[in-house]
Amino acid sequence: MIIRERDQEFVMIEQHNHGQVSGDIMSKWKESMFIEQSHRRSVEFAIYNHDLGWNEFDQQPFWDDKDQKPYSFSTFPTLPKIILYKHGIEEVEKEDPYAGLLCSEHYSRFLANNTSIPAQEFVRSEKERQQKLWKKLQPLDKRSFNFHYGLVQLGDNLSLYLCLNEPGINKENEHPFFKSGIPLNSALIGFQESTLQLRWKNSSTVEIHEFPFKSSFHVRWKEKVVKKQLIQDVGLLEAYATTPFETREVQFVPK
Repeated sequence: MIIRERDQEFVMIEQHNHGQVSGDIMSKWKESMFIEQSHRRSVEFAIYNHDLGWNEFDQQPFWDDKDQKPYSFSTFPTLPKIILYKHGIEEVEKEDPYAGLLCSEHYSRFLANNTSIPAQEFVRSEKERQQKLWKKLQPLDKRSFNFHYGLVQLGDNLSLYLCLNEPGINKENEHPFFKSGIPLNSALIGFQESTLQLRWKNSSTVEIHEFPFKSSFHVRWKEKVVKKQLIQDVGLLEAYATTPFETREVQFVPK
């Protein structure tokens, strides 16, 4: 779950909904900046579904009794997180092995610096999965794979930029992840800078410097604005279930 806290409410965005936004964004990527078009469908499938494993978990969110707020993707405990990571990778791999390879790499990097035994075991087992997939999918080009993985990373971050920031927020008040821009994987082509610079022009428009997309475009997603008082009255599960989804829409434009 992606969480933004306000004084009287939590804005809650399910991870798979955020993943769908990632896919909608990256499906607009310029063809001239895409390496190995034959893999484009698989790359986009990976981006759309990179958070598929969270789907059932987020429909009934979990309460963090220490911080007195819903667990977010960054605070969710490691052991159940590993279970949903594995589930998501396996489901994507069933449909598209190359997409599964990309998602495995994505999740492995999330836990690469986690020193707990379960996290390190997860990383080790995913490296084994990746080795098997590399053999199965040969011939594969490492440069192309790194480029495709860079697109997965960037799509994830662009969607998070929308979800973690209040609409129209000033640059100095943006979420700490994004104040200096979004880091670009060195395998990505067509950029002069090492970070993608972007900012909210207004509450419904985001401007991007070095615009990598075909043209300006809109994306939409669902979120719930759950009242804190309602959670206190009926509990998180019922409060979330009875709060209706709202639709947000934002346009990306070149700066």
